[in-house]
Amino acid sequence: MSLSQFDANANPSPTYRMYKKMSRRRGGKGLFSAAVSLKAPYFSTVLPQLQEMRPGYAEVKVPKWWLVNNHIKTFHVIAACNAAEFAMGMLAEASLPNTHRWLPKGMRTEYRTKSTGGLIARASAKLPDFSSITRESGGQTVTVTIHFEDAAGNEPIYVEIDIWVTMKK
Repeated sequence: MSLSQFDANANPSPTYRMYKKMSRRRGGKGLFSAAVSLKAPYFSTVLPQLQEMRPGYAEVKVPKWWLVNNHIKTFHVIAACNAAEFAMGMLAEASLPNTHRWLPKGMRTEYRTKSTGGLIARASAKLPDFSSITRESGGQTVTVTIHFEDAAGNEPIYVEIDIWVTMKK
């Protein structure tokens, strides 16, 4: 196999390829976000709006609306976990070459302070050398960190999601 096969830009996943095509068009990011929410309907509960997607990074805007409220009218931490999973998934789809696959393995969440407005979720990860993840070597855990920021610049919620990365069979 050539090294370019292990490069997500040279050998993108079908999802990342679709994003690159749609994001060039007016309203394309919104349509892409809606399409992802149709594929995984639970995401639609937080109305995720993908702002940016590239290897190692994804940014998602999550508006404040009644369905993300908890009993004290602040952003519910489980709704934030849903947004975090959306951001992590977009990062993974942009980061992994089409030779590899990923599965969520675990999530850790810190609810640091109340948030009464919408949030921006920024997902990032230190990416492995995908050429070293082979059928023979097995898989590797990659931790994706998601920092949530409110309109005041505070970080009310912090999430880490571990994903298990393996080579496709």
